[in-house]
Amino acid sequence: MSKQGVTIAILAVVVGLFVLGASPLFVVDVTQNAIVVQLGAPVKNITEPGLYVKVPFIQEVTYFDKRLLDYDSDAQDVITQDKKTLLLDNFAKWRITDPLKVYQNFQSQRGALQRLHDIIYSELRIELGRHDLAEIVSTTRADLMKVVTQRSNEKASAYGIEIQDVRIKRADLPEQNEKAVFARMQAERERQAKQYRAEGAEEAQKIRSEAEKDREIILAEAYKEAEELRGAGDAKAFKVYADAYRQDPKFFEFTRSMEAYKKTFKDKSTLVMSPDSEFFRYLKQR
Repeated sequence: MSKQGVTIAILAVVVGLFVLGASPLFVVDVTQNAIVVQLGAPVKNITEPGLYVKVPFIQEVTYFDKRLLDYDSDAQDVITQDKKTLLLDNFAKWRITDPLKVYQNFQSQRGALQRLHDIIYSELRIELGRHDLAEIVSTTRADLMKVVTQRSNEKASAYGIEIQDVRIKRADLPEQNEKAVFARMQAERERQAKQYRAEGAEEAQKIRSEAEKDREIILAEAYKEAEELRGAGDAKAFKVYADAYRQDPKFFEFTRSMEAYKKTFKDKSTLVMSPDSEFFRYLKQR
């Protein structure tokens, strides 16, 4: 057979293979790694992008993504140290670092993802089972996730997988427990409110008592000062009256009588007295 005939025959075989869907050529994308498998056994690990050749019908190609991947699990139950059940929804960032190991263990990226799920969920159950609910949902969550990430990555690395970060997306109580927990929380808040009100009432009573005591003290001191001033004024008045009486007894009696008239006859006062009474002696005509 001539050289031209051989070339035509080869071209015919290639075209026939393409028609049958068994192309000897395959492309590895820049985002992929590939394993060439022959009769179920890996024979070539391709990590660089490009156009490659395989043996049709005998060799197959399995692709693995080399990018950083997202893992998002369904919510599952986790029991805490204080026997609370949490409905945990977590996610992780991971990548395939050794596609050959992944193929030898799982044969596909889907199988690796299932194993990844088992590892992360197992570590979450172990680590969260060592802590109370309050710690998980508030104070130590970041530290817990660092521990889970480290331990999960240690186990996954044996399968050619790297786990970079594990996080809790949501942690809820199961529906059957929510009402009981909310009822306990409400009772606790009501107890605290009653305590605060009682403490407030006690403090208010102390303030009122102190204010009443201060009021009584101020009134007593004011009364004492007023009595002292009144006493001093009366003493001075008595002295003035005494001095005036000594100087002119008759004039003194006259002024005192005028003051008595002024106080007695105001506001249409009515007196029933004898006209000859000594009280009216300065009102009689002379």
